[in-house]
Amino acid sequence: MKLHTIIVNWRTPALTLDAIRAAARESATWGAPIVVVDNDSQDGSMQKIEAGLAGIEGRERVVLIASPRNGGYGYGNNLGFRRGLEATERPEYFYVLNSDAFPEPRSIEILVDFMDANPRVGIAGSYVHGVDGKPHETAFRFPSAAGDLEAHIRLGLVTRMFAESVVAMPMPTRATRVDWVSGASMIIRRELLERIGLFDEAFFLYFEETDLAMRALAAGWETWYVPESSVAHVGSVSTGIQDLDKRTPRYWFDSRRRYFLKHGGREALWKANAGLLGGAVLFELRRRLQAKPRQDAPSFIRDFVRHTLRGAE
Repeated sequence: MKLHTIIVNWRTPALTLDAIRAAARESATWGAPIVVVDNDSQDGSMQKIEAGLAGIEGRERVVLIASPRNGGYGYGNNLGFRRGLEATERPEYFYVLNSDAFPEPRSIEILVDFMDANPRVGIAGSYVHGVDGKPHETAFRFPSAAGDLEAHIRLGLVTRMFAESVVAMPMPTRATRVDWVSGASMIIRRELLERIGLFDEAFFLYFEETDLAMRALAAGWETWYVPESSVAHVGSVSTGIQDLDKRTPRYWFDSRRRYFLKHGGREALWKANAGLLGGAVLFELRRRLQAKPRQDAPSFIRDFVRHTLRGAE
């Protein structure tokens, strides 16, 4: 089997059906199964998706799994991975697709062809853009103290000084090796997962694909961004984390903390904390002096400090 697609749903049944429809169309060449994991939505999602499948061509390839709990993004995807890994005919690749992302013509085929042609690539991601056509940040460098400072101080001089540490890379126009890619549309080699393991389920949401790419790199695998593969993405429908009217959820702080501790220890974490806090405070002072609009979630600095102090106890 060439491909095994995984879509995790959490309270987005209508969008999930659109994602299934697009994935079924673009994976029809291989007759690839599409495993849809409902992450214990408790809103009737399973029933709505099951009923909606009746109008989808290729619905016979769709498998629905009801997760026993909402264990987060990695946990839900791992249920799909395990189903493929335990199958009699295991797939060469797993294709992970967000429930609010819609593969465009040939997008999946392009990723498969790229992986076939590049056996040292363990992970590859698509060019992701909004349904309005605006590009989404998709190709990234690994997080660092300098990257956190640059992201939160929002000052051109600092961005130029730390250009090689800016996490969100300028959008490449051709296939490019990167540190990690967005999990909205991502293909992963089965052999990679067999060697390094699945998503770390201790990350409830955010940083799990960054962690996977870091572990892949340590094991000698490459991650690439393939802009010829194009996917439309609504973005943040389930999490609302980009909504400036909502406070940053604790799981974002938890995941960030776990990432730095796991891959650099306490020294890396505290350096990154200093970079983030210093940048955020300086930006807030400048914002108030210049009457600029707020760009962080409400109480972001206070929530970050509280989380940091709890972690130090």
